Amino acid sequence: MRNIRAAAVGAVTLSLALAATACGGGSSSEGGSNDSPKTLTYWASNQGASIAVDKKVLQPELDKFKKRTGITVKLEVVPWAQLLNRILTAATSGQGPDVLNIGNTWTASLQATDALLPWNAKNFAKIGGKDRFVPSALGSTGARGKDPAAVPLYSMSYALYYNKKIFADAGITKPPATWDELTADGKKIQALGKQAIGAECSNLSENIHQVFVLAQQHGADFFTADGKPDFTNDGVVAAVKQYIDLMAKDKIIDISDAEYSQNQSLSDFARGKTAMVLWQTASATFKSLGMKDSEWAAAPAPVQSGSPGTGTQINSMVAGINMAVFKNTDNLDGAAKFVKFMTSDEEQKILNTAYGSIPPVKAAQSDPAFNAHGTAVLRKTLATSAQALPQVADESQFETAVGTAVKNLFADVAAGRTVTTDSVKAELQKAQQQMQAQ
Repeated sequence: MRNIRAAAVGAVTLSLALAATACGGGSSSEGGSNDSPKTLTYWASNQGASIAVDKKVLQPELDKFKKRTGITVKLEVVPWAQLLNRILTAATSGQGPDVLNIGNTWTASLQATDALLPWNAKNFAKIGGKDRFVPSALGSTGARGKDPAAVPLYSMSYALYYNKKIFADAGITKPPATWDELTADGKKIQALGKQAIGAECSNLSENIHQVFVLAQQHGADFFTADGKPDFTNDGVVAAVKQYIDLMAKDKIIDISDAEYSQNQSLSDFARGKTAMVLWQTASATFKSLGMKDSEWAAAPAPVQSGSPGTGTQINSMVAGINMAVFKNTDNLDGAAKFVKFMTSDEEQKILNTAYGSIPPVKAAQSDPAFNAHGTAVLRKTLATSAQALPQVADESQFETAVGTAVKNLFADVAAGRTVTTDSVKAELQKAQQQMQAQ
């Protein structure tokens, strides 16, 4: 995932300009399905440190695919700030790519547009079967009770990354396993004149990811069993307040982070300004920012007590990228071959190694490369203690409404205003009303 992120298209459209996250292509033209069996258009999401890096990673693999199949893949890497807009425009106009990447949290919303090819048993059979994929990754491929609208491509999860030297200087001998331990360690770090933990408090999707996990830890959900918004239940309110209190009460997030939305917290961490950061699959990003692998380590994200697991011990959302096919493609056979190629064991190892992510394909995930620095924690988290975000048609709208509520609350703290349980509930009530008004 990279951080730049309904009932039908209209419901999703509300969040286009605002929703920007962690979870695919091109030039200014919209691409367009083609009628040549020897050509495919592919919109790839920006996974690397730059679009140039993505092209360097992907083009050799596309050349390999052409050599094997005779099919030329016309690649466009789309910045995250443009991606959802581009996809929705393509969905409504019918002028889009054959194959595209989508953030996995968007899948149910985009599924509601009816523009994506359903991955039923017949289509999964074309790429080797559904059982090749890790169950947690399949959990973010569309609404429950429907055939998936996409196939998992890259899997990611959250971890707590920490600066080993700062920890040693503060006398901290092991990473914090609980939120209380994280707060206590944060205060030791601040006594050294360093910032404890960075956060992207103005990034709507990042806010959603954090409060979703905390809500799970409080035994709460943002939606009822029948998919209706339930943002003001006690568990959700407690979860959001706990996150805000890292700045307001515990003071281990600096108030300057209230304005962060463009990965500034990662830059602070890489420069040794901040001791910790909670992030998705960040090793490749740290390297691109000049931080050596020897300078940091990763640990499971904190829980309320005990150790990560299922239920209230969830410590990450299931992050990642899915691969989808527009159902109006004129080259369905070629598109299926390309998805099969990109999700093959061989390509999964190559691509996920390049991006520091985890293969959602079981056989590839077992490769020793994914027990390397940092990735072992991510892999275990995905297998044992990660939960998919709500797979509802208005998920994108949810990210915008609640993400903005959390952003507003952090802004209140930065402005010196007191944040209480009542003020948290009031912000969440406004967010719920916005959802209900659509």
